[in-house]
Amino acid sequence: MTSRYRSSTSADVPSERPDSLSPRRRTVVKAAAATVVLAGPLAAALPARAAAETPAFLHGLASGDPLPDGILLWTRVTPAAEATPGSGLGPDTEVSWVVATDRALTNVVNKGSTTATAASDHTVKADIRGLQPATDYYFRFSAGGARTPVARTRTAPAADAAVTGLRFGVVSCANWEAGYFSSYRHLAARGDLDAWLHLGDYIYEYGTGQYGARGAVVRQTSPTHEILTLADYRTRHGLYKTDPDLQALHVKAPVIAIWDDHEFANDTWSGGAENHTEGAEGAWSARQAAAKQAYFEWMPVRPAIAGTTYRRLRFGKLADLSLLDLRSFRSQQVKVGNGTVDDPDRTITGRAQLDWLKAGLKGSDTTWRLVGNSVMISPFVIGSLSADLFKPLAKLLGLPQDGLGLNTDQWDGYTDDRRELLAHLRANAIRNTVFLTGDIHMAWANDVPVDAGTYPLSASAATEFVVTSVTSDNLDDIVKVPEGTLTAIASPVIRAANRHVHFVDTDRHGYGVLDITAERAQMDYYVLSDRTKADATSSWARSYRTRSGTQKVERTYDPV
Repeated sequence: MTSRYRSSTSADVPSERPDSLSPRRRTVVKAAAATVVLAGPLAAALPARAAAETPAFLHGLASGDPLPDGILLWTRVTPAAEATPGSGLGPDTEVSWVVATDRALTNVVNKGSTTATAASDHTVKADIRGLQPATDYYFRFSAGGARTPVARTRTAPAADAAVTGLRFGVVSCANWEAGYFSSYRHLAARGDLDAWLHLGDYIYEYGTGQYGARGAVVRQTSPTHEILTLADYRTRHGLYKTDPDLQALHVKAPVIAIWDDHEFANDTWSGGAENHTEGAEGAWSARQAAAKQAYFEWMPVRPAIAGTTYRRLRFGKLADLSLLDLRSFRSQQVKVGNGTVDDPDRTITGRAQLDWLKAGLKGSDTTWRLVGNSVMISPFVIGSLSADLFKPLAKLLGLPQDGLGLNTDQWDGYTDDRRELLAHLRANAIRNTVFLTGDIHMAWANDVPVDAGTYPLSASAATEFVVTSVTSDNLDDIVKVPEGTLTAIASPVIRAANRHVHFVDTDRHGYGVLDITAERAQMDYYVLSDRTKADATSSWARSYRTRSGTQKVERTYDPV
């Protein structure tokens, strides 16, 4: 496979101390955790030989956070049948890796070993350095007589490289019980991705039956209770890593991931979450710490400052990517209509992270400034919608069904941070900033106006591409009508009330492919035939792009 990207500097980790758009999902999803339990609903997810073979690699392997000279490798070994994720059981086991420039692993450039222990849930990470920029590498893990498949990864281009193009898969919101992860399979089949971005909700925390597909359970999660403890979060991550489509994508390209709320609990903020009952479900601080520990054990992600996911990667002179953590430092969400969304003391980023982001955008010398953003930054009002559309949409977005069209879990609830950031872009003539967003379970293509009330007579400071969910319920699922029914009605009304919105698909599931050249950044939107079918097909739906220097979105009829 020939990749089209050409380089990245080492991850730019901030040095300062940092100070959903979905339904109120407490009554909809509480996914608990279990994975390599060789019985019950997980048995079908595991290889047939798993029970007889120890040690074994039941959770695949992965790579992530590409640098010009390095890549982070990951796997999890099951050293004995009782050593299921979260069990705390199983012997220490030596795990070896090999990295080569060829798929046959004959031209070896790095090899080593480490000991997997129950203290890290038998997960393994190897931060490989000394590699060449913009180069495909192949790697494999082994332990005892067991070996993983050979996986492909790729380093980022050199910081000063003239990169002609980049191509990233873009996904968000994959709920196990709502269906199959066919989006991952179709991205893996492309064979042309430099990396793929996961913009949050890689796992869900709810218990079984509480947030499935239109109220049904397509495939049961395990355990059946809401995950609360370190063991729970570990086993939930383990369950997800048994998915064959997810494993297939991790084998084909490195992932660049951030978390959103469901890696913790619905509508997470710094001091709690909507889906957390202090006391009855333990202390929030303990639950948050458990969720973060399990995330970094199970994901090929380098922790940034204060154990968060905000960090920066660079891909030559073409683009840098600022990745945000919009859960660890934010103020608590407020009720719609009480006026405090404009309070300058409230924050979605935290002071240190916002300053880091502003400095990075201003100091960037790349053509494109990409921002990995877990909740929508574009303003969104829906107060003019008819009641039959407003009520289900409000339910999905967590809005009062007879109130203002505002979702306080996204940037709409933290307007002072948004105003400061957009004013910074305008005051410093920072161009070609593109927000890449998940969370909302819908696909959008937006300009990001400085003043939405006067737009398009006023300026656009940036653009935003929002991808729909891999499986999680969207508008037609909540209303339980045929797919596409509500988009045809709601989309024109939403766009009329929000003139910066060029495209919104409220109904379908799928993924995006972001293709970048010096002239434009383009998002191709793909949709699935049926999330509840393991063999779901994929088809191109729409494409939108922003041309260099314009800060505006336009439709294109030429998918890449």
